[in-house]
Amino acid sequence: MLNRILLILIISGFINAQDEQKVVLITGTAYGIGKSTAELLIDKGHIVYGGDILVEENLYLNDIGGTALEMDVTNQEHIDKAINQIISEQGRVDVLVNNAGLGVYGAIEDVSMEDIYYQYDVNLFGLARVTKAVLPYMREKESGLIVNISSVLGETYGPLAGWYLSTKHALEGWSDALRVELKEFDIDVVVVQPGAINTNFSNVTKTYIDKYRENSAYQHLYGEPITDTGNEVLSNQSDPIVIAKVINKAMNARNPKTRYAAGAYSKIGIFLRKIMTDKMFDRFILFISD
Repeated sequence: MLNRILLILIISGFINAQDEQKVVLITGTAYGIGKSTAELLIDKGHIVYGGDILVEENLYLNDIGGTALEMDVTNQEHIDKAINQIISEQGRVDVLVNNAGLGVYGAIEDVSMEDIYYQYDVNLFGLARVTKAVLPYMREKESGLIVNISSVLGETYGPLAGWYLSTKHALEGWSDALRVELKEFDIDVVVVQPGAINTNFSNVTKTYIDKYRENSAYQHLYGEPITDTGNEVLSNQSDPIVIAKVINKAMNARNPKTRYAAGAYSKIGIFLRKIMTDKMFDRFILFISD
């Protein structure tokens, strides 16, 4: 009987630890993965702050129990103001979800340096700004979780996505280095690799493709770009809740994995990249892009 009581207490303690309320900051919460994650975590009872450059679209958070923040991740003043507000109100940040990003698509030769710099400023340097602002508070508590939203393209590649995927390849290496540096402070770093997800991302990438396709020497690639609405990949996109559930899983794990691949085509894409030679994968990518 005593053993049964002890077992119940242990299980109860484990469940309570899993359900412990956390203070969470998510970037890019106006739409897509960020919005689904914010909604799910608020529903789970966590304290959620969501930052986005789209202020009006982000105000829904205030109506569902979260807190909407104006945050352009390329603007250090926005970031400092947001972090100061969270620390003033909560005293800590337990989880950071670096989700804000965009996809500048076009042939590598075509894309302007201005757009390239902006791509990196949002997807890598902006993410670094937010992370650096949060880390002193996590180190002080000697606990925390940083979730970096990468992509299946963080380990693979394809035409017209060179500048975008280069930021994700960089993010994955950066995350690995950060994970090792933060081990001493009991702060976990997790990379999430979404596949094809039904968000506003494809509309943004199509805008850049339309911008660069005219008079391009790479019409054989632009002819049926992978972001066209009729593309088979886009017709089989996963709902953003798939990624939100993965983030929630990582938050509840006592020892989270370093990488989680989820969503349409994510696991198969990474698997094929691992088993194929470079030239085999080149032929595969050109075949499915044709």
